[in-house]
Amino acid sequence: MTASVVRIEDKLYQNRYLVDAGRPHIKVRQHQSPSPNLLALTVVCPAKCYEVNEDGQVEVIADGCMECGTCRVLCEESGDIDWSYPRGGFGVLFKFG
Repeated sequence: MTASVVRIEDKLYQNRYLVDAGRPHIKVRQHQSPSPNLLALTVVCPAKCYEVNEDGQVEVIADGCMECGTCRVLCEESGDIDWSYPRGGFGVLFKFG
């Protein structure tokens, strides 16, 4: 009996995301300089939705967000982000292949 190796990337590729154009469910609040937690999101977000722009500000691109809650745990209490559930019919659709 041989064990097959399944890569997580192959499973995540099966997920689909319906973008709610113009109504992102995550927003980064304006900041003079990003907090350590906000900067950490650029590394720990599994969907890589957060990045630092050329002005040194953290931006979010919610397309492809897996709604895992990592950003909520890390930044919502501090007020660095606004997070809400996507409207019905929008967001991630998990398909475990």
